[in-house]
Amino acid sequence: MFEFFRTHNRWMQFILMILIVPSFALVGIQGYESFMHREPKLAEVDGQAILRSEFDAAHRSQIEQLQASLGSQFDPAMVDTPASRRQLLDDLINRRLLALVATKAHFSVSDGMLRDTIAAIPQVQDNGRFSPERYRQVLAAQGLTPAGFEANLRGQLSVGLVLDPVSSSARVPSAVADSIAATLTQQRVVALRDFKAADYRAKVQVSQQDIQNWYDANKQQLEVPEQVRAQYLVLDEAAATQGVQVKDSDIESYYKQNIARFSVPERRRISHILITVPANATEAQRKDARARAEQLAAQAQANPDGFADLARKFSQDAGSALQGGDLGWNVPPGLDKAVSTLSKGQISGVVESPAGFHIIKVTDFQPGVVKPLTAVRDQIVAEITKQLAATRFSDMATQLTKLVYDQRDSLQPAADALGIKLRTAAGITRTGLLPAVQAGAGAAADSPDAALLDNPRVRQALFSPEVLRDKNNSGVIELSPDTMLAVRVTNMIPAHVPALADVQNVIRDRLTNERAAAAARQAGEDALKALQAATPDSNAGAGFGNPVTVSRQSAQGMQRPVLEAVMRLAPGQNGKPAYTGVSVGSDYTLVRLDSVQAGKVSDADRAGLTAQLSSAWGQAEDEALLQLLRQQYGVKILPDAQKAIKGDSSADGT
Repeated sequence: MFEFFRTHNRWMQFILMILIVPSFALVGIQGYESFMHREPKLAEVDGQAILRSEFDAAHRSQIEQLQASLGSQFDPAMVDTPASRRQLLDDLINRRLLALVATKAHFSVSDGMLRDTIAAIPQVQDNGRFSPERYRQVLAAQGLTPAGFEANLRGQLSVGLVLDPVSSSARVPSAVADSIAATLTQQRVVALRDFKAADYRAKVQVSQQDIQNWYDANKQQLEVPEQVRAQYLVLDEAAATQGVQVKDSDIESYYKQNIARFSVPERRRISHILITVPANATEAQRKDARARAEQLAAQAQANPDGFADLARKFSQDAGSALQGGDLGWNVPPGLDKAVSTLSKGQISGVVESPAGFHIIKVTDFQPGVVKPLTAVRDQIVAEITKQLAATRFSDMATQLTKLVYDQRDSLQPAADALGIKLRTAAGITRTGLLPAVQAGAGAAADSPDAALLDNPRVRQALFSPEVLRDKNNSGVIELSPDTMLAVRVTNMIPAHVPALADVQNVIRDRLTNERAAAAARQAGEDALKALQAATPDSNAGAGFGNPVTVSRQSAQGMQRPVLEAVMRLAPGQNGKPAYTGVSVGSDYTLVRLDSVQAGKVSDADRAGLTAQLSSAWGQAEDEALLQLLRQQYGVKILPDAQKAIKGDSSADGT
């Protein structure tokens, strides 16, 4: 119900972080600085230094993990920022601080708690249960040993004991939870009246002088960033598939080799009568059960039509007995061989399985069907083509890698040798693709390859010195296992302000939209004043839509700015409507509030909200405790920290 609150699971985040980023988990506990090797100190915690080498190791690990998770969309400029580096330093400080507090307070983790924590990690479970073999495999893949991992995890859990009692014991006051629940569920009956900017566009006049004045005053807004026009080759499945021919003989051979895939095996629908045998049954009990089964088998074979009645009366399979023993088309393990010999309507003798003794009847039969070659020919051609293309793709990738370096100043030889079309695109900047109106003909933004050309790695290659300045081919850029690009800059256009003639239509549209929006807003504000001053018998309230009931949890499609205005509006006096207005983009919306009433909160929703608020409350108390501990243990951010935060790699030890 209360979707905008999120719960947090601190323990599992700790554990997964240790599994996925072991080096990051370790760097925060190294504080030794040899007197022989002095290096920059970024921070101090109770006199213990956090060194630049620790920060750099954590930073490398963080970037590697982001690169692995984002793949071809990884863009260092977007994720490796001063803000992210400052957060990383804060994390290292907090980790060191909590480890220090845990040590001084003698927090310890029992062997039982360690075992339970490891057993609860999904990555080391097999079918929901802890697997020692899986545990060793996962650790080995991360270059860890069980002893090392367990020692590290024990340390992390002891660190968690510093904050966990605070967050886990946090409870939001019931009065606060009740107040928030009432606010979230409060219902308001409102009606709206829209003043659309589009309705005022026809009345707006924009002169050439208006356009000139705006152009002169806002040239900076019109500046088009540095851009390139590029040639590029795309090697993908489509390119590798082009020209692939599949022979009839290959199709026939493939069909014969894979006939089982194109066949539907015969199947039988069965019913059964089960006499169960306990796992620890004595030999006498087993003989007795078999005798009962043989007696029932004889009765069933004597009267096949009465099989279902016998199953309902005597079968000890509670799941199927009520359905006359029907098991459907799925034959239980162990019965396949016996069932396969029966025809429709036939009843077996006694069949033994681990569950006990069965009497089986085949109630329906569907013969196996082999699809003719004509029915699966297109599928086979597609599969063979894909296999041939995969081999061809590998060969073409090897050739492309060689060819782009053989003649560095042109991609045409590579295109000719591989039979790939040489494509061009314009309007590619360092940070993205320009709209077609700015890029002109051949805009990359309008190309089917827009997503490829906007890839950060492609843009980085285009603006690298050897490609941008020297006009050389790039190397092969592998965006995914089946998509590679090579690019070359043919023309670079510096950042510039377009001539007025090129942008005057854009300026005219902008001014028209702005003035139409201003006219709509003015008309709405005038109507609002009239409503607020209107007498009861006035018709100033005309034009509103049908009333709707909304709440913060049920907006009924109402746009967020309007909903926020509705929920802020104080009810009218003496049962009268209240009015307000709000701009929504270029339009203006009048709001009439007719009534306010309390919503309903179920006990389950109230409990859920209280839990979510308590979790958020606990997080806030964690942060407050961290700040207090920072003061108590004299945490200092030292001058060299700014170099690390700015990404300056020149900080050297003295």
